[in-house]
Amino acid sequence: MCYSFKIFNSATELPINWNIVIGQQNIMLSEEYFRVVEESKPINMKYCFVGFFSDENLIGGALYQYLSFIEHKNFQKGEVLCSIRNFLTRQLSKDVMILGNNMLTGQNGFYFDTSKISTETAITLLNEASQNVQAILGKTSLIIYKDYQKPFLKNFEDEKFKSFYRFSVQPNMILNIKTEWKCFEDYSNNLSKKYRARLKSAKKKIDGIQKMELDILSIKKYKNEMNILYQNVAENAPFNTFFLTEDHFESMKQNLNDNFKVFGYFINDKLIGFYTLILNNNDIDTYFLGYDKEIQKEKQIYLNMLFDMTEFGITNQFKRIVFGRTALEIKSTIGAEPVEIFGLIRHNSKAINPFMEKIFTSLNPKVEWIQRKPFK
Repeated sequence: MCYSFKIFNSATELPINWNIVIGQQNIMLSEEYFRVVEESKPINMKYCFVGFFSDENLIGGALYQYLSFIEHKNFQKGEVLCSIRNFLTRQLSKDVMILGNNMLTGQNGFYFDTSKISTETAITLLNEASQNVQAILGKTSLIIYKDYQKPFLKNFEDEKFKSFYRFSVQPNMILNIKTEWKCFEDYSNNLSKKYRARLKSAKKKIDGIQKMELDILSIKKYKNEMNILYQNVAENAPFNTFFLTEDHFESMKQNLNDNFKVFGYFINDKLIGFYTLILNNNDIDTYFLGYDKEIQKEKQIYLNMLFDMTEFGITNQFKRIVFGRTALEIKSTIGAEPVEIFGLIRHNSKAINPFMEKIFTSLNPKVEWIQRKPFK
């Protein structure tokens, strides 16, 4: 077999059968999603798309992301310790190339047809492509391969990956939807007495708030309000490396259509919160959200959003809801369970790279949390 790869700078350059081979397997690697990242990517972010071929036949694809931290306003807000981390992060990693997608949790970096190529050969090709992508995007301070579950790590035991530090940060919170849950009431009845009472209490607090799905016209109408509510949450996140552009949700809806959902929460026709979902075959990936912080405290909007996401997944018979790696404890209260995920990181400075473990652990302290068990 003769394997090769080709780097594409635009979704318009992709092979005509890209979606048949790759995009249908993971919507985050589809031509439609790639159009979104071209149209409305954060200002400190660039992309490359890579196609892999066996002879002339497309057998795989990958997404490489370039992040400039010099252009990013902040990583963390508020405390002196956060300011120190911001300074150190900028000094040590002015930019980073990621095999994967820093806007999502999970392995959304590549797909190969494993009937046409072995995983071992695919990983070798990805490594070769990484070096070529850096020639296009510019050599970066850091290279990161992200979010792999533990069994997959055996594919990175080759000598060429010895220089990478393997790391694990917060787990991915995933709710596996039980086959016996035919409706939200089945889910509710499966909760223990304590957590069923908590569900009822949260639902009471949101009385008087209207909830509705937003179509493309509504997203355009409420674009400014959505951006303000999103910034309320994003700017106070424990750690962030980018901010979405104001037209991002509009672009997502235009390109992904029914596979992208936006739900708004209103008081007297005023938008006070929203959440978004990406429908990806049997999975739902929770995406970005926003809310009015004062109303959130009073009405438990975030908790209600988690319940509403769960109800959507059950009603529409999805198999999993991928909740991501933030707000771990509250997500565990609705039944999501932690799945440990790992990445590989390497600094391109031979003087700094041997100290990556110490540097990484000092800049990413472990988050202590208690996993709740809400089911009977």
